[in-house]
Amino acid sequence: MSQEPPAIEVAVIETAPLAENTYLVWQEGQTDAVVIDPGIEVLRVLEEIARRGLNVAAIFNTHGHGDHIGGNRALKEQFPDAPLLIGRNDAPMLADPTLNLSFMAGLEVTSPPADVLLDDGDTVEYAGLSFEVLAVPGHTPGHVAYLLRATTPWSLFAGDVLFAGSIGRTDIPGGDPALLLHSIRTKLLSLPAETRVYPGHGPSTTIGHEKWTNPFL
Repeated sequence: MSQEPPAIEVAVIETAPLAENTYLVWQEGQTDAVVIDPGIEVLRVLEEIARRGLNVAAIFNTHGHGDHIGGNRALKEQFPDAPLLIGRNDAPMLADPTLNLSFMAGLEVTSPPADVLLDDGDTVEYAGLSFEVLAVPGHTPGHVAYLLRATTPWSLFAGDVLFAGSIGRTDIPGGDPALLLHSIRTKLLSLPAETRVYPGHGPSTTIGHEKWTNPFL
Protein backbone atom coordinates (compact mmCIF):
# COMPACT_ATOMS: atom_id res chain seq x y z
CA MET A 1 0.00 0.00 0.00
CA SER A 2 1.22 3.48 -0.79
CA GLN A 3 1.90 5.71 2.18
CA GLU A 4 -0.39 8.69 2.65
CA PRO A 5 1.40 12.03 2.26
CA PRO A 6 1.87 13.98 5.48
CA ALA A 7 -0.81 16.47 6.44
CA ILE A 8 -0.11 20.10 5.60
CA GLU A 9 -0.62 22.88 8.13
CA VAL A 10 -1.60 26.39 7.01
CA ALA A 11 -1.71 29.29 9.46
CA VAL A 12 -2.88 32.77 8.50
CA ILE A 13 -1.81 35.96 10.27
CA GLU A 14 -3.70 39.10 9.32
CA THR A 15 -1.31 42.04 9.46
CA ALA A 16 -1.84 45.79 9.74
CA PRO A 17 -2.30 48.33 8.30
CA LEU A 18 -4.05 46.86 5.22
CA ALA A 19 -5.42 43.58 6.64
CA GLU A 20 -2.96 41.60 4.55
CA ASN A 21 -2.79 37.82 4.95
CA THR A 22 0.57 36.29 5.76
CA TYR A 23 0.66 32.50 5.49
CA LEU A 24 2.82 29.92 7.23
CA VAL A 25 2.84 26.55 5.47
CA TRP A 26 4.49 23.40 6.81
CA GLN A 27 4.17 19.64 7.10
CA GLU A 28 2.51 18.34 10.23
CA GLY A 29 5.16 17.09 12.64
CA GLN A 30 7.95 19.08 10.95
CA THR A 31 9.49 22.41 11.91
CA ASP A 32 10.64 23.83 8.56
CA ALA A 33 8.05 26.20 7.08
CA VAL A 34 7.49 28.49 4.14
CA VAL A 35 6.32 32.05 4.81
CA ILE A 36 4.18 33.55 2.05
CA ASP A 37 3.86 37.36 1.84
CA PRO A 38 5.20 38.51 5.22
CA GLY A 39 3.29 41.70 5.99
CA ILE A 40 4.31 45.04 7.43
CA GLU A 41 3.22 44.07 10.96
CA VAL A 42 6.00 41.50 10.95
CA LEU A 43 6.30 41.24 14.76
CA ARG A 44 3.01 39.30 14.76
CA VAL A 45 4.43 36.95 12.15
CA LEU A 46 7.64 36.39 14.09
CA GLU A 47 5.68 35.76 17.29
CA GLU A 48 3.56 33.13 15.55
CA ILE A 49 6.63 31.45 14.07
CA ALA A 50 8.22 31.30 17.55
CA ARG A 51 5.00 30.14 19.22
CA ARG A 52 4.76 27.20 16.85
CA GLY A 53 8.47 26.40 17.07
CA LEU A 54 9.01 26.77 13.34
CA ASN A 55 12.10 27.47 11.29
CA VAL A 56 11.69 29.55 8.12
CA ALA A 57 13.03 27.58 5.16
CA ALA A 58 11.99 30.12 2.48
CA ILE A 59 10.15 33.40 2.00
CA PHE A 60 7.73 33.58 -0.92
CA ASN A 61 6.34 36.86 -2.28
CA THR A 62 3.34 36.66 -4.60
CA HIS A 63 4.04 40.21 -5.76
CA GLY A 64 5.96 43.34 -4.88
CA HIS A 65 3.46 45.63 -3.15
CA GLY A 66 4.60 47.00 0.18
CA ASP A 67 1.96 45.26 2.29
CA HIS A 68 3.12 41.88 0.96
CA ILE A 69 6.88 42.42 1.27
CA GLY A 70 6.98 44.56 4.43
CA GLY A 71 8.27 41.72 6.60
CA ASN A 72 10.95 40.47 4.24
CA ARG A 73 13.82 42.35 5.85
CA ALA A 74 13.05 41.27 9.43
CA LEU A 75 12.61 37.66 8.38
CA LYS A 76 15.86 37.65 6.42
CA GLU A 77 17.66 39.11 9.44
CA GLN A 78 16.34 36.38 11.73
CA PHE A 79 16.56 33.57 9.17
CA PRO A 80 19.46 34.58 6.89
CA ASP A 81 19.64 31.20 5.16
CA ALA A 82 16.02 31.40 3.98
CA PRO A 83 15.96 32.39 0.28
CA LEU A 84 13.59 35.14 -0.85
CA LEU A 85 11.53 34.34 -3.97
CA ILE A 86 9.49 36.67 -6.21
CA GLY A 87 8.28 36.83 -9.80
CA ARG A 88 10.98 38.12 -12.11
CA ASN A 89 9.07 41.19 -13.29
CA ASP A 90 8.24 42.35 -9.75
CA ALA A 91 11.81 42.15 -8.44
CA PRO A 92 12.50 45.90 -9.01
CA MET A 93 9.66 46.74 -6.60
CA LEU A 94 11.49 45.26 -3.63
CA ALA A 95 13.89 48.15 -3.11
CA ASP A 96 11.73 51.05 -4.31
CA PRO A 97 8.91 52.52 -2.15
CA THR A 98 7.54 54.30 -5.20
CA LEU A 99 7.28 51.13 -7.26
CA ASN A 100 5.93 49.05 -4.39
CA LEU A 101 3.40 51.79 -3.59
CA SER A 102 4.21 51.91 0.13
CA PHE A 103 4.79 55.65 -0.24
CA MET A 104 1.05 56.01 -0.83
CA ALA A 105 0.47 54.90 2.78
CA GLY A 106 3.13 57.27 4.10
CA LEU A 107 5.62 54.42 4.47
CA GLU A 108 8.95 53.60 2.88
CA VAL A 109 9.02 49.83 2.66
CA THR A 110 12.18 48.31 1.25
CA SER A 111 13.26 44.71 1.07
CA PRO A 112 16.52 42.86 0.53
CA PRO A 113 16.95 41.68 -3.06
CA ALA A 114 15.46 38.40 -4.17
CA ASP A 115 17.56 35.27 -4.07
CA VAL A 116 15.39 33.47 -6.64
CA LEU A 117 13.51 35.04 -9.56
CA LEU A 118 10.50 33.04 -10.68
CA ASP A 119 8.99 32.34 -14.09
CA ASP A 120 5.74 30.65 -15.10
CA GLY A 121 5.88 26.89 -14.74
CA ASP A 122 8.78 26.82 -12.28
CA THR A 123 8.68 24.31 -9.44
CA VAL A 124 10.16 25.32 -6.09
CA GLU A 125 10.76 22.90 -3.24
CA TYR A 126 11.28 24.02 0.36
CA ALA A 127 10.33 22.59 3.76
CA GLY A 128 9.63 19.27 2.05
CA LEU A 129 6.89 20.90 -0.04
CA SER A 130 6.72 21.30 -3.81
CA PHE A 131 4.97 24.40 -5.20
CA GLU A 132 4.15 25.08 -8.84
CA VAL A 133 4.60 28.72 -9.87
CA LEU A 134 1.79 30.24 -11.94
CA ALA A 135 2.43 33.61 -13.57
CA VAL A 136 -0.76 35.66 -13.12
CA PRO A 137 0.03 39.27 -14.14
CA GLY A 138 -2.53 42.03 -14.15
CA HIS A 139 -2.51 43.33 -10.58
CA THR A 140 1.25 43.76 -10.97
CA PRO A 141 3.41 42.85 -13.97
CA GLY A 142 5.22 40.01 -12.21
CA HIS A 143 2.53 38.61 -9.92
CA VAL A 144 2.75 34.87 -9.29
CA ALA A 145 0.58 32.36 -7.44
CA TYR A 146 1.84 29.25 -5.69
CA LEU A 147 0.00 25.96 -6.22
CA LEU A 148 0.46 23.17 -3.69
CA ARG A 149 -0.80 19.83 -5.01
CA ALA A 150 0.18 17.86 -1.89
CA THR A 151 -3.03 18.85 -0.12
CA THR A 152 -6.50 17.41 -0.66
CA PRO A 153 -7.98 19.49 -2.17
CA TRP A 154 -5.13 21.42 -3.76
CA SER A 155 -4.12 24.74 -2.19
CA LEU A 156 -3.54 27.94 -4.15
CA PHE A 157 -1.82 30.94 -2.56
CA ALA A 158 -3.20 33.57 -4.88
CA GLY A 159 -1.96 36.91 -3.54
CA ASP A 160 -4.03 39.83 -4.84
CA VAL A 161 -5.38 38.23 -8.01
CA LEU A 162 -8.50 36.41 -6.87
CA PHE A 163 -10.50 37.05 -3.68
CA ALA A 164 -13.73 35.75 -2.20
CA GLY A 165 -16.26 37.65 -4.30
CA SER A 166 -13.77 39.98 -5.94
CA ILE A 167 -10.57 40.28 -7.97
CA GLY A 168 -7.39 42.32 -7.67
CA ARG A 169 -7.25 46.06 -8.22
CA THR A 170 -6.02 47.33 -11.56
CA ASP A 171 -6.50 51.09 -11.00
CA ILE A 172 -2.95 51.43 -9.69
CA PRO A 173 0.43 51.68 -11.42
CA GLY A 174 1.24 48.40 -13.13
CA GLY A 175 -2.39 47.25 -13.21
CA ASP A 176 -3.95 45.91 -16.40
CA PRO A 177 -7.62 44.84 -16.17
CA ALA A 178 -7.71 42.83 -19.40
CA LEU A 179 -4.50 41.01 -18.47
CA LEU A 180 -5.76 40.26 -14.96
CA LEU A 181 -8.97 38.68 -16.25
CA HIS A 182 -6.97 36.70 -18.81
CA SER A 183 -4.68 35.42 -16.03
CA ILE A 184 -7.60 34.38 -13.84
CA ARG A 185 -9.51 32.66 -16.63
CA THR A 186 -6.59 30.80 -18.17
CA LYS A 187 -4.47 29.95 -15.12
CA LEU A 188 -6.84 29.79 -12.14
CA LEU A 189 -10.36 28.89 -13.30
CA SER A 190 -8.91 25.88 -15.11
CA LEU A 191 -7.90 24.37 -11.76
CA PRO A 192 -10.20 21.80 -10.09
CA ALA A 193 -13.31 23.42 -8.64
CA GLU A 194 -12.52 22.22 -5.13
CA THR A 195 -9.07 23.90 -5.09
CA ARG A 196 -8.80 25.98 -1.91
CA VAL A 197 -7.82 29.60 -2.61
CA TYR A 198 -5.86 31.48 0.04
CA PRO A 199 -5.97 35.16 -1.02
CA GLY A 200 -3.84 38.11 0.01
CA HIS A 201 -6.78 39.72 1.83
CA GLY A 202 -10.00 38.37 3.26
CA PRO A 203 -11.30 34.82 3.79
CA SER A 204 -10.35 31.73 1.84
CA THR A 205 -12.60 30.44 -0.92
CA THR A 206 -12.58 27.83 -3.68
CA ILE A 207 -12.07 28.02 -7.43
CA GLY A 208 -15.53 26.60 -8.04
CA HIS A 209 -17.27 29.07 -5.76
CA GLU A 210 -15.61 32.01 -7.52
CA LYS A 211 -16.20 30.58 -10.99
CA TRP A 212 -19.93 30.30 -10.30
CA THR A 213 -20.64 33.30 -8.06
CA ASN A 214 -17.93 35.98 -8.40
CA PRO A 215 -19.61 39.00 -10.02
CA PHE A 216 -16.36 40.10 -11.66
CA LEU A 217 -16.02 36.82 -13.53
